[in-house]
Amino acid sequence: MNWRPITGFTLIFWALMVAPAVAQVWLELILSQRRVLVWRDNRVIRSYPVAVGKPGWETPQGDFVVEVKVKDPVWQSFTSSTQIPAGHPRNPLGRHWIGFWSDGVDEIGFHGTPHPETVGKAISHGCVRMYPRDVAELFNLVELGTPVRVRR
Repeated sequence: MNWRPITGFTLIFWALMVAPAVAQVWLELILSQRRVLVWRDNRVIRSYPVAVGKPGWETPQGDFVVEVKVKDPVWQSFTSSTQIPAGHPRNPLGRHWIGFWSDGVDEIGFHGTPHPETVGKAISHGCVRMYPRDVAELFNLVELGTPVRVRR
């Protein structure tokens, strides 16, 4: 019996028949509603209130992906060299960072806040503030590469 390798076509066909379906998770940030929706299998599985960028510092609109996830991030001021260490009660990022936009200098993402009264407002410098328990849950629902759609 002659052995011959499986062709690429056969391998792809076999993988489609045998591989389990993986649910696609994606995020939809609706700025006007100040809410982020978590979608899976074409249905909303979570909905969280958020704070968004204030006038002049608007959260960018468009289609992005989760580029970085950090537990216990260090906050670095964008106007000075001031830093607030991870876990510090005054750290404006809280305990979780989910970055989805960068221009190579500045970054924008979802993060917790030590100021829960700001959630629901247009008050940030572009980032998306969340209640600490909500961003902790979101952190566990997304992976690097998760699509993020930001719309008005």
